[in-house]
Amino acid sequence: MTAKRTIPFIVATIFMDAVGFGIIMPVLPQLVMEVGEIDLPHAIEVGAWIGLVMAVATFLASPVLGNLSDHFGRRRVLLLALGGLAVDYALLTIVETLPWLFVARALSGIFGGSYAAAQAAIADITKPEERARNFGFVGAAFGIGFVAGPALGGFLGKISPRSPFVAAAILAAANMLYGAFIFPETLPPQRRRAFDWRRANPLGAWKTMRALPGMDGVAGVLVLWQIASLVYPMTWSFYCIAQLGWTPGMIGASLAAVGVMIALGQVFVVGPAVARFGERDAATLGILVAVAVYIGYAFTTSTIGAFLLLIPVALQAPVQPSLMAMMSRRATPETQGEVQGISAMAMGLGQLFAPLLLTGTMAYFTADGAPVHFPGAAFVVAAIFGLFAILMLRRLPRATRTSNDDAADQMPPSVTA
Repeated sequence: MTAKRTIPFIVATIFMDAVGFGIIMPVLPQLVMEVGEIDLPHAIEVGAWIGLVMAVATFLASPVLGNLSDHFGRRRVLLLALGGLAVDYALLTIVETLPWLFVARALSGIFGGSYAAAQAAIADITKPEERARNFGFVGAAFGIGFVAGPALGGFLGKISPRSPFVAAAILAAANMLYGAFIFPETLPPQRRRAFDWRRANPLGAWKTMRALPGMDGVAGVLVLWQIASLVYPMTWSFYCIAQLGWTPGMIGASLAAVGVMIALGQVFVVGPAVARFGERDAATLGILVAVAVYIGYAFTTSTIGAFLLLIPVALQAPVQPSLMAMMSRRATPETQGEVQGISAMAMGLGQLFAPLLLTGTMAYFTADGAPVHFPGAAFVVAAIFGLFAILMLRRLPRATRTSNDDAADQMPPSVTA
């Protein structure tokens, strides 16, 4: 009964979170320019710093929220975070200065760390060999939410740059209320552990990660992949304006198309790919496809070309669920929240460097004094980090069994080492 109620709730939660996240993306550049009274090149630079602040908040908050969920349970932590996001989006409807915009995005980073509790709840109630598939359902929910969110954001953005934030706040509040009545606790009292500040911080999480065989390697791949994949949320809206001359409506339509491909990939690609190739090889193939797409976006200058390049995005779908499943296999039942916090921290670490590496690169090559006007430069950087992720992933040993129920992370029997 718990699984039947939990997985649908988490899927719905991630869907509404994706709508709330995606709904603001088409108007974020306009909001930065409006609040800061600056032009597009300077808005891109400010966007990089906003992304950095958000990443620092996620990096610091993720191990805390993960450890709290191991002590208090997943339900309390997840509902608290959803309420925090509602307050954050509401704040974005009234901010009038750049400092307050930075504060609001920092809150987004803090409460965005609740993703660890959601992933841990899935790990609580599913067998290790089923986790990649169920994490894929979460990814599908995110993709479908990304269809609705940006399209709605592009429409609302025509009314006012603040309208999408009002809608996002309402969605987050509704999500919290929905969870308060529907979401059951997945971590029984006998599997909880005491909260320890020595473990609930980045240094403590690093020590925990080093103590679990192979965990640091998977986390390293996740950091590199996060940097590469963040090229879309961190630069897409700016890229579409600078390279393709699109309006907010077109940006919203393109993000909706991205969401369609993500959803299709998570539903139809993840399960078969992991079953056939195993988690490590499925992730490798997905990153290879991503690298090719990044190179395409670096140099395309046509709307048709940009939309055609969205098609293979579906084949990237196995990467994130496979890496998350590989990390989950290395955790005990009592430390699933902590390990999912580590994974969120690893993603936060990627977010820490991504603004400078991606948005910063784009800002440099779109500034008036740039040696060459090259808005697609950020995609070249993303491709390089994707290649680094593949190299590290291929060096990882296959996971050994951690219990009688666990299988190694790679591996349908037909796949050899």
